[in-house]
Amino acid sequence: MPWFEYLLPYDFSPLTVAAYLGALVLYGRALPRLPKTERPDAWRISAFVLGLVACYTVMQTRFDYYAQYTFFIHRGQHLILHHIGPFLIALSNPLPVLRYWLQRLPRTARRLGAPLGWIYRLLQQPAVAAVLFVGLIYFWLWPPVHFDAMLNRQLYWTMNWSMLLDGLLFWWLMLDPRPPVRGQTLGHGQRILILALVALPQLVLGAVIVFAHESLYDIYDVCGRAWPIAPRTDQLLGGLLTWIPPAMMSIVGILLMLRRIMNDGRQYRQANGGIAS
Repeated sequence: MPWFEYLLPYDFSPLTVAAYLGALVLYGRALPRLPKTERPDAWRISAFVLGLVACYTVMQTRFDYYAQYTFFIHRGQHLILHHIGPFLIALSNPLPVLRYWLQRLPRTARRLGAPLGWIYRLLQQPAVAAVLFVGLIYFWLWPPVHFDAMLNRQLYWTMNWSMLLDGLLFWWLMLDPRPPVRGQTLGHGQRILILALVALPQLVLGAVIVFAHESLYDIYDVCGRAWPIAPRTDQLLGGLLTWIPPAMMSIVGILLMLRRIMNDGRQYRQANGGIAS
C-alpha cells in the first residue's frame, strides 16, 4: 500500500472534512486581523494546529480503519479526541479568534445563538462538566453500547464526535486563561480538585479492563482484528491506554494550575510592592 494512501480517509465524511477545514480557515483568516495585543504567538498557533491535525488524523485517515478493528488503537483514537487534541486546542487560547468572528455575526444570528449560549453555560457547570467528561468514557466503553457503536456507522460517528466536543468543552473549562475574578471563571483550586476527581474513575475503569480475565469487547473477535494480535494482549494494551495517559493528562493540568497560582502570587506581590513604593 503506497504511503500516501494512509493519509486518505478510510470512511470519508464530507461533514467532518468541512468542519476541520472550516476551523483552520477561520483561524487563519482571523490571525492577521487581530490586534497585536491579542494575536497569539508562535507556540500557541502551533498548539492549535497540532491539536486540530491530531484529531483530524484519527478521524479521517487510515488510522480510523485500525481504530475500528483493534481495541487498543480505538483507545488511542479516543485518547487523542477526548484528551490530547482538545487539551492542545484549549491551551492555545483560541478565545480572541472566536471573539473576532462572534462580533461579526449578524444580529439575527446572535439572537438565534442565544439557546446555544444557554446550553453552553449549562455544560460548563463544574459538576455537569466533570460527570459528562467521565460519564461519556464509561458509556461508550460499556460492552453492549460499544458493540453496537462499532457496528453502526451513524452511532460510531456520534461516539467520536461526542468525545471530541466534550473534550473541547472540558479542557476549555480547565485551561481558560482568563483570571478567575475578572473572567468569572473557575478558581484554580476548583480546577485542581476537578482534575483530580475525574482522574480517579478513569483509573478504576482502566484497571478493570486490564485485569479482566474474560474478553469484554467481543466485537473485535466477531469482525476480526487489523493485525494478528492476541485478544488478551489487545485488551490489556487498550486498558493501559484508558488507565495511565488520562491520569497523566490530569497531572499535567494540575501542574499548569499550580504554575498559574505562582504567577498570580508573584504579580500580586509586585503590584503591592509598586503601590508601597
